[in-house]
Amino acid sequence: MNHKAAIPNAFTLTNLLLGILSIVYTMDQNYRMSAIMILLAAILDGMDGKVARKLDVASPFGKELDSLSDLVSFGVAPAILIYAAQLNEPYGIIGLTVAILFALCGAIRLARFNILNITTHFLGIPITVAGPLMALFSLAGDHLPDLFFPVAMLLLAGLMVSNLKVPKF
Repeated sequence: MNHKAAIPNAFTLTNLLLGILSIVYTMDQNYRMSAIMILLAAILDGMDGKVARKLDVASPFGKELDSLSDLVSFGVAPAILIYAAQLNEPYGIIGLTVAILFALCGAIRLARFNILNITTHFLGIPITVAGPLMALFSLAGDHLPDLFFPVAMLLLAGLMVSNLKVPKF
């Protein structure tokens, strides 16, 4: 493997590390730090592809590693965070179902993105938008009504797997 390729992959793996840390913080009921880890992962996720293209080391391996990291950091970590912090207590099994659906739709979104190779736009909103949005909502959790969280998660889950054309910037 090209040594320069290790640089963007380090950004991607740090994104994954932050997603894992988010899950650990959620397990420790430190929901604020969990959300912050997701937001920091989003910053790194925005950098890995740019670095890979700048160094001319973009590869199918890097793309797959990025998708696997994104599923953890922006699908699983936000789902667990929102379930633990906002959905478990008032909604129980329904809240768990909503959280799982969010993560599953994120996985479908990433798989579809990887096989379509559309260069002009995204099909459905990216998981890298949906996950950080849920983290931001979590930080504002005390100021939002209980019903906001399942509705937002279901809406974002649906938008991830929709045929909505979202411009690439």
